[in-house]
Formats: sequence, C-alpha cells, structure tokens
Amino acid sequence: MAAKPNALPWLGLSAAIIALDWLSKQWALSALRFREPVEVVAGFWNWTLVHNTGAAFSFLADAGGWQQWLFSGLAVVISGFCVHMLAKTARADWRTALPLALIVGGALGNLIDRVRYGYVVDFVHWYWRDFHWPVFNLADAAISVAAVLLVLTGLLPQRKETAE
Repeated sequence: MAAKPNALPWLGLSAAIIALDWLSKQWALSALRFREPVEVVAGFWNWTLVHNTGAAFSFLADAGGWQQWLFSGLAVVISGFCVHMLAKTARADWRTALPLALIVGGALGNLIDRVRYGYVVDFVHWYWRDFHWPVFNLADAAISVAAVLLVLTGLLPQRKETAE
C-alpha cells in the first residue's frame, strides 16, 4: 500500500501568513506613531502601534528581558513540533493541518520581530466602551484562530473513512 501524501504543502499557508504579517507590521511601523490611536471604526477599532515584549496579552512583558529568549525558543520548538506533525498528517486532513499551519505562520511571524527588534509589533486594537482587547497583530490572530479550530475539531466527531 502506497503512503498517503503528507500535509507539508500546508506550510505554504504558513509562509503566506508570515509574509502578510511582515507586510502589515511594516505598514504599521511606517504609518503609525507609537501609542497614538488612529480610529478605524468609531467605538470599536483603532490602529495603535505598541511594542510587546511579552507573549499573548502581554504576559511577562515586564519580566526584564529574559522572556524574549524564552518566547523565541518556544516559537522554534513549537513550530518544529507542528512541522513534524504536518509531516505525519495526511494532506487531506485539513482539520489537523490547517491549525498546525496557522500556528507555524503565527509563531514564526512573531519570532521574526523578537529577533529583529527585541519585541513584537502589535497594532490592531479592538474595544467596546471600557473593555479593551489587548492590541494584537496578524500572527497573533493566526495563532488564536488555530487554538479555536483545535478546540472545535476536538469536540466535533470525526468522519470515518469508508473502505472502497
């Protein structure tokens, strides 16, 4: 029996996320002033350039610098694990491949910032009245969507392949 093609071509999606994330961050760095909001949708959405030295939701942002290396190392390890899993996943298994590819793209997109600047460039700021979602970027969005997909696909029943 021939081996089924693996899901490594899904890394094309990862590359697209990295490229779009980089381009959007270059735009933010050139068009926005640090911590000066630019209204996109009144009462809901601003562009606000910030530098995040922590992880998601600025976790450990004030830890003194060592966290840059921790989060950089985690990005490399997690991305490597996801690539390994893609190599073991059937190409047609999008329920597994899609979130893994999103994680790789997001993790490496933010890793580029950590290595280049020592922080992650964030600029998407959503809010409602007094509730403010932490400022984020495309890489963060890819990782968040991947997490939701992993939970949802873990909860939904798998379809059985029928033998032909």
